[in-house]
Formats: sequence, C-alpha cells, structure tokens
Amino acid sequence: MIRQLRVLLVSIFLIGLGLTAFAQNTQIQGQVADNSGAVITKALVRVVDQRTGTERRVETNGSGQYIVPGLVPSLYKVFVQAKGFSTAVSTPIILTVGQNAVLDFKMQVGQASQTITVNAGGLEINTTDGSVGTVINRQFVQSIPLNGRSFQDLILLTPGVVTQSPQASPAATVGNNGDFSVNGQRAESNYYTVDGVSADTSASFGNVGSAAGGNVQSSTALGTTQSLVSVDALQEFRVSSSTYSAEYGRSPGGQFSFVTRSGTNDFHGDVFDYLRNSYFDANNWFTDYYGTAAPALRQNDFGGTLGGPIDIPYLYNGKDKTFFFFSYEGLRLTQPQPAQLMYVPSMELRQNANLPAAIEPILNAFPLPTPGGIDYGTGLAQFIQTDSLPSQIDSTSIRVDEVPSSNLRLFFRYSDTPSSSAGRYLSVYEPTVSGNQTYTLGATTQLSHDASDEFRLGYSNSHGRESFILDAFGGAQPINLETALAGPTTSPNPAPEVILLLLPPDKCINGTSSTPYQFSVGTIV
Repeated sequence: MIRQLRVLLVSIFLIGLGLTAFAQNTQIQGQVADNSGAVITKALVRVVDQRTGTERRVETNGSGQYIVPGLVPSLYKVFVQAKGFSTAVSTPIILTVGQNAVLDFKMQVGQASQTITVNAGGLEINTTDGSVGTVINRQFVQSIPLNGRSFQDLILLTPGVVTQSPQASPAATVGNNGDFSVNGQRAESNYYTVDGVSADTSASFGNVGSAAGGNVQSSTALGTTQSLVSVDALQEFRVSSSTYSAEYGRSPGGQFSFVTRSGTNDFHGDVFDYLRNSYFDANNWFTDYYGTAAPALRQNDFGGTLGGPIDIPYLYNGKDKTFFFFSYEGLRLTQPQPAQLMYVPSMELRQNANLPAAIEPILNAFPLPTPGGIDYGTGLAQFIQTDSLPSQIDSTSIRVDEVPSSNLRLFFRYSDTPSSSAGRYLSVYEPTVSGNQTYTLGATTQLSHDASDEFRLGYSNSHGRESFILDAFGGAQPINLETALAGPTTSPNPAPEVILLLLPPDKCINGTSSTPYQFSVGTIV
C-alpha cells in the first residue's frame, strides 16, 4: 500500500512538473569562500532537518553560491565540505514559512575530519527583498490562550491588521464578507493558502457578494478557523502585508500562508479537554434584570494529536523516510443567549372572538406571553426570551510525508471539518450546517544545482445550509406556514412569511397609533 501511494504521488508530480511554485516553504542560500575571500566552487552543501533526519544536497556554482529552496519550516543544520578544507557546520537554524535565509561560510584549510562551527544567528532579518510580513510560530501559538481555540486573535497581532465590520467602515466590506482588513484593503481582498493550496471558498451565508468568486476564507458555522486548520495541526503561519512577490498575485490584500504539522522520527502526541460550565459562572446581568432563570452553558473542547515515523519492523523501514501526523478536535457547545425583551400577541388578542379562523393558529405559533409580564392593551404583551443554543465542530486531519531521496519530498494531507450552529428569534429556530473537506498533494524536488520545482494539487468541497423552522419554544404551537398560506404563486420555491400590523407600546398616543408596527412570525425555507 505504501509503495503504491509513493508511485501515485511521483506520477502526479511528474504530470505537474514545471507548474508555478507556491511560497509555502522556506529556502536558504549563501556563498562559500576561503579566508582570503576567494570563492570555492563545487563545495558540497548539506542541509539536514534535525527533526526528521532528512537532508538536501547541492553544490556551489562558479560564483561559490548555493541555494536550497523548497524546505519545510523546521530546525536545520548546514554542513559544507570542500577538498582541502575543514568541514564547516552551522549552529541549529530555525527556518520559518516564506523565509529566504542567507548564510555565508568562510572555510579554513584543514582536514575534512576537522569541523568548524559557524554561528547562524541573525537569519530572521530579511536581507533579500522588501516584503513586509509577520510569522506566528508554533511555540507562540502554544503560549497564548485562545478563546474557542481559533487563531483569529493571533492574526490581529500582525501590524496593519484590524477586525473589519460594516459599522466600523462600510466602504471596506461588501456583503459582510471577510474578517480582516490589511493596510486598509477590503476584507474580501485577502488570500488564504494552506500548504500551498487556496483555502478561499464560495460557501457563504446571507449575502453572497464576492464569496461567489471564492474570495473569502473558509470558516466553520461558528465563524472560527478550524475549517482552515485546527490549532493543533498548525505548524506556523505568515501574514504578508505589503511588497510581497508576484507569485501571490491573485488578491491585493494580505496574504495568509499556513503550514500544517508533519511527523518526525520520534513519536509525539497529546490529549486535551477544555471545559466551561454555568455551574462555575455568575449569572448574566440581563437575566438578573428580567428575573429569569440562568440559561445553561456547556462547553467541551477536546481532542488529541499523534505524529511519528511509519516504521513497521521486518516489513517497512520508514526511519528518515516516511512520517505521519494525525489531529482531531471536537467542540460541543451549548451557548446561552442573554435575556431580552420581545413582543408577542397578547392572550386577549388570541382569544378575540372576532378574529378570522385562519389567523388564530398563526397567532398561536408565537410564544405565550411571560407570566406576570406587561399586557400593553394594544394586542401586544411582554415575552422575555432566553435560550441556550447548541453548536458543534469536528475537525479531523491526517498528513503523510514521504522522502524517497535527498532531492525529492512528497506529502498528502486530508482534512474534514463538519460544523453546525443555531440561532433563534421567538419560535423561529435557525440551524446552520456547514462542512469543508480538502485533499492536498504536494511535491518538491531539486532538479539540478540551479533548478527546482514545487508542485501542488488540491481539491476542496465546501457546503452550507441555513434553515428556518417553527418550533414549540415558549409554549408556541408550530404550524406549517406553507399550508396555512396556500395560494397561487409564481415562485418555484415559495418562502411564506407572516407580518402582523400591531401597535407597539411606544407607538401608542392616547389609544391610537402614529406608526404601524411590523411583527414577523418567521420564514420557512
């Protein structure tokens, strides 16, 4: 099975040879010279991943220069060997996503068995281009508490990035699409990639806007980032905010590049469960004000990870060659809604003998007035709405990396993130369901000392559904509006809605009304 998977990945890579590279990885370059400054040609440069044992090999060219592109973000050491010179070894180097590090070597005459350590500090300073960006690495992610285990708050730590809303700047948003404005750009002008493949989507709720063109990031039904990648499966990400290279090109806003975690030569894993419960919380101020019972709060965010080599004794030696990383995160949330004052048909109106028979079941489809609440004598009465609404996320991903040779690296990643949430307006229950599945294949190869190729193939399936359902909340008697309001229609998918013109208390002047009050029982889709 492993052999067949390897053949499949190599075949797909060869088909896509020569396609445009994606800036999801990192690279290191530099020059090798002797103490006098004379360049050394054909020196062997080995870049060794300290976490997996894999390595890349290149030789310096006629100018003594070397470049090793397509490296995955990790911890590396660089070894340089040349005839007549001692071996030069760098201190450990952490290379981050999208980084173009420069490391020069000064070789000393001596035996190859002798080693000289070269200090690789200061590589985090960008000296190769004018791009402006910020890297959020895994250590930082693990050290910062994240509400809902979603990394929107981490993105906001990037200079020039602000949360966007139509109220704050209507000109910067179209149809409420997008979450962030980068350096004043529209929120839907950003571009998101995960492992080099676009993570933008056309699935959207409410106003479609630019989402129809796939220009907004994928998100769960709760608006969180697990459908991009869960926090535990994230290695690091870079936010490039300006003067980035033309390879990004699709959108003029910020470029968000995410890299997922890979397995290593050692097994690592963890399990977790984050708990919240209304038993430990104080009552909501609005609930106290209206004198209603506190709605339930239940939150369990649980899961785990496992990564390591695929090494089967006496069958397959995957040490330094084949690695896997599995991640799962589940969220079960019962979210309380603050108590709020609503208006419903009064009991007097519901029992009015002069009402048409067709109207009575429609009035009864509203919740009953709150006992002891105010009856305004206008057909309206108080209803104090409070509820707890369920939400759920299941985010699963698995990644397999294969390194057949020092100049070829392959990987496959699958992720699946179904999610659901709910809203409520009186007796109208509004469940939302969404899902996002992604398949990603990647290959990176060093074709020669001065040519490389990086290939990505991705497939994603995003879907969403939003419904409106009448239920028995608050003593309501649900009805089928489509049947109750049956009549001729030209629409192939009718969505009936009832609007009652009643008199709200703040519109009454000496028993008359200056303005009619629109009162909607809901919509059925």
